[in-house]
Amino acid sequence: MAYDLEFEKPLAALDKRIQTLQKKGERLKPDEQQTLTSLKQELQDKTQELYAQLTPWQTVHVARHKDRPHAVDYLRAICDDFFELRGDRAFGENASIVGGPALLGGQRVMFLCQEKGRELRERRQHNAGQPHPEGFRKSQRLMQQAEKFHLPLICLVDTPGASIALDDEERGQAQAIASNLLTMIQMRVPMVVTVIGEGGSGGALALSLGDRLLMMEHSYYSVSSPESAATILLRDAKYAPEMAEAMQVSARQLKRLGIVDDLISEPVGGAHRDWNAASQLLKDALVSNLVELQKYSIDELMERRYQKYRSIGSAVDRIHVETTASI
Repeated sequence: MAYDLEFEKPLAALDKRIQTLQKKGERLKPDEQQTLTSLKQELQDKTQELYAQLTPWQTVHVARHKDRPHAVDYLRAICDDFFELRGDRAFGENASIVGGPALLGGQRVMFLCQEKGRELRERRQHNAGQPHPEGFRKSQRLMQQAEKFHLPLICLVDTPGASIALDDEERGQAQAIASNLLTMIQMRVPMVVTVIGEGGSGGALALSLGDRLLMMEHSYYSVSSPESAATILLRDAKYAPEMAEAMQVSARQLKRLGIVDDLISEPVGGAHRDWNAASQLLKDALVSNLVELQKYSIDELMERRYQKYRSIGSAVDRIHVETTASI
C-alpha cells in the first residue's frame, strides 16, 4: 500500500526503493537481499516513529484515509452473525446508519454504525456518512429495541457530521439528534461507543453518549471539522492545521483531557495498512469493555453514566485554558 499522505513523503521514498528491489524477484544478489531486509526494517522503524508523534492535523488526515476500514468492514470481520434492520417507521431508510443485532464474542449485542461507503456509488448511497433525520430516527428505534430485548449497545462512529441540507432541517434534523441524545442517556443497557475514524459535530455526538467512549488511536473527535472552525472563527480554511491543534481533536489529546475513556491501538502506519489486525484489536477492546460494564447492576451503570458526563466540565475548563493560550 502506497504512502500517499503529505507527511509520509520520507516513507514513500524508502518504500519506492524496496519495491524496486522486490521487482527483481529471484534475480536479487546476496548483497541486494541484505539491503532489502535492511530497508524493510528501516521503513518499519521510521513508520512507527512518525506515527507515534502525529500532529492533530496529521491525525485528521489519517482518520480520513480513503483505505481506512469502515464500519461495515469491521462488522464483517468481528461479528459471527449480523442481521441488518432498516427504516425509521416514519419516513424512510437512510443507509448512513447501519444497525442491527449481532453476535460478538459469543454474546448477542445491538450494533449502531455510521457508514460512509467507499466507491462513488456507495458514497452516494450512504451520503458519505452524513445521516439524514430518518437515519437518527432509525438509530433511536434500534436503541429502543436493544433496551427491550436487553442487548448491550455498541456504536461505531465515523462521520464528518450530520447532513445540513435544507430538506433535512425541514424534516427535523435538530429534533432527531436531540431525541437520540435523550434516549441514549436513559438506556438501561450497557453501551460502548468507539470512534473508528471521524467523529464530527452533532452527527457523531448523537451516537456517543455511552458508558464507555473509546477511540481508535488515529481517529479524531470534535465539535466541528478543523476546516469549518477555521472558516467560522478565522475566516479562512487555510488555518485548519492551527485549529486542529487548538481544538485538541486527536484521540491522544482527548484521552489526556479525560473526555475519552481509552484508546484502541492501531497497526503500525494506521488501520488502513492492516484491516485484519485492526479488526482484532477493535474486537478485543469491545469485548473486554462489555465484560467490565456487565459487572455493574443497571442502576449502578446509570449512576456511573450520570457522573461521567457531569464531570466533563473540568476537562472543558482545561481545554479553554489551553486553547486560549495557543490561538
